Amino acid sequence: MRILGIETSCDETAAAVVDDGRNVRSSVVSSQVVLHARYGGVVPEIASRAHVELVNEVIEQALVEAGVTLHDIDAVAAAHGPGLAGALLVGVSAAKAIALTLKCPYLGVNHHEAHIYAALIDDPTLEPPFVTLVVSGGHTLLIAMDDHGRYRVLGRTVDDAAGEAFDKVARFLGLGYPGGPAIDRVATGGDAGAIAFPRPMLDDGNDFSFSGLKTAVVVYVRKHPQANVADVAASFQAAVVDVLVTKLLRVADQTGLGTLVIGGGVAANSALRRRLLDEGTNMGLRVVLPSVGLCTDNAAMVAAVACWRLAADGPTSLSAGAYPALGLD
Repeated sequence: MRILGIETSCDETAAAVVDDGRNVRSSVVSSQVVLHARYGGVVPEIASRAHVELVNEVIEQALVEAGVTLHDIDAVAAAHGPGLAGALLVGVSAAKAIALTLKCPYLGVNHHEAHIYAALIDDPTLEPPFVTLVVSGGHTLLIAMDDHGRYRVLGRTVDDAAGEAFDKVARFLGLGYPGGPAIDRVATGGDAGAIAFPRPMLDDGNDFSFSGLKTAVVVYVRKHPQANVADVAASFQAAVVDVLVTKLLRVADQTGLGTLVIGGGVAANSALRRRLLDEGTNMGLRVVLPSVGLCTDNAAMVAAVACWRLAADGPTSLSAGAYPALGLD
């Protein structure tokens, strides 16, 4: 089963060709970082217009790199939610148009589910059940994947997502956009124990809150304008990682599931990956970390989900739309 996947949920225009849900023949991602950097975050209207300009070119490049033509494609998939409404519509419309032309199935894919399947692409031995942390600029979720298509959301953010907090703190510190990679880079030269930033909701259930931590950074820097930026970045990052890892390990203990998986853009953070691998392994748990390229938004993960969804549920109706607030459970 050869599937063309398309991803336009936020600010990455991506396309990929994947065989049988795991064999990635091509994966092309066109970043909009330069367009949004001056604003310190994603501007929805700019993102949507850029997708319109880029989507056909990216799809063509994915086909060329895969060594196939559209007529070699068995099905077409697109992320149809959650995400930015205008951005999602570009990918959904492109996928439907191709499916209609080829008279092949169209699959609408949940973006959260796609991030989980990124790990299954990288590790062919990975199968549910397992616990996963999906952490990005828009979402922070703790999920038990009991089987393919069966999920329990056990924790979520009540305000800012972890990635959003990274972006806002980086902007305040003058480190640029995107904030996650910027803070990760600067933090390597800082002391993670220099500043005792709070660990919000650390011992309060499985939900997350990062808005207060962001405010704590702003207050500290205003009171200490000469503070070392690297120390601030490292201490902030340590606080976020501490909360994420602690809650993921706690959920693993609560559910009795012995495999941990992470996904989403923040899953590329070096401190998070190192801490989770160390602590999870020490607890006798299997830790699966997808490659950095599969953590950020990409279309290979969309095609991977679509392969399973097509076999289990059949195609998505061409009358289906885009769903900006789509949930997983």
